[in-house]
Amino acid sequence: MFSTRSDRAGQIITQMSGPDGYQSFVPKPLPPEPPMDYDDEIKILSEKANRALGRLDSITSILPNPKMFMYIYVRKEAVLSSQIEGTQASMTDLLEFEAGLEKKSTPDDTYEVSNYTKAIYHGLDRLETLPLSSRLLKEIHAILLKDTRGGHKNPGEYRRSQNWIGGTKPSDANFVPPPPHEVERCMGALERFIQEDNGTPPLMKAGLAHAQFETIHPFLDGNGRIGRLLITFMLCHDRVIETPLLYLSLFFMKNRSEYYERLNAVRRDGDWENWMKFFLTGVFEVSMEAVEKAKKIMNLLEEDRAKITALKKAAASALKLHEQLVWSPVITVPKLTDKMNVSQPTARSAVLNLVKLGILTEVGGRKRDKEYIYMKYLELIL
Repeated sequence: MFSTRSDRAGQIITQMSGPDGYQSFVPKPLPPEPPMDYDDEIKILSEKANRALGRLDSITSILPNPKMFMYIYVRKEAVLSSQIEGTQASMTDLLEFEAGLEKKSTPDDTYEVSNYTKAIYHGLDRLETLPLSSRLLKEIHAILLKDTRGGHKNPGEYRRSQNWIGGTKPSDANFVPPPPHEVERCMGALERFIQEDNGTPPLMKAGLAHAQFETIHPFLDGNGRIGRLLITFMLCHDRVIETPLLYLSLFFMKNRSEYYERLNAVRRDGDWENWMKFFLTGVFEVSMEAVEKAKKIMNLLEEDRAKITALKKAAASALKLHEQLVWSPVITVPKLTDKMNVSQPTARSAVLNLVKLGILTEVGGRKRDKEYIYMKYLELIL
């Protein structure tokens, strides 16, 4: 049963007595009290993370098409964040689904991941006119769960029953979030913290808010995905980054045990400082990896365009296909005909030229409507 050694982050409330009795944790409003100890390590990590974020944000100014890079990262985040929650859909599954080529054995998982991309774009669009608020989080949640296996778990609404993490019931759970009657109050306090200018640096604020959201666990399903999106939305809302390219799902996935331990240490010991060190390390590492990935993608696209240009007479349609592949790296000739608005012979000729150049790879072994993948590009974005 969860227990605390400090009431800095919140307090435990006994809900029931007897064999089925359990205790839930109700967090205190942010910012932490006593205030965060910004020791030298946190200051150094904060400076490194902010510099790395600046490099990531500035990379968009030299990209030939920043929206393309955002397209890639939104889908990568959707796949990784959903995999943390147990879905089996891959990036290829998602791209095939979006291209109308779905044929895998995990259609439900793929649909959930597709919903995640829609939720991201909806949230980013709404941030142009709406504050980052409970209203917006509920809208995103409704899109995330629409027509999925979690669709019966009150999409777009805060929970009205007790949930828990680990175990089979609250009494043997690893952690029990606040009781349902406390959720609105806790989320109201978190919303005020997010929206108010309370002197907390934006990157620190995002880290604190993520941990607090995961502790409140306000929805019956989808809390992890919404909580991870909250980080990016906050950084965009506060203009720390202009293009939403920072997603921490891969870092949290690689360091899952430490991630959960750092969150539990906040609840158990009020250890906000070590949580923040972990969070800032993630921001730095993910930002630097994204910068390097962007450079590799740009180099690949430039090299392949040079190969295509050497085709001379056949270059025009092949270059047009290459531009399309950036957005749809999984294609068939019939689908390509529609997207490029060209005849099937023209589309087929362009495809075969890129196959000869080693840019496209045939997969699946179909006799009709053969499927082709921009393999080197896909490997880079995975």
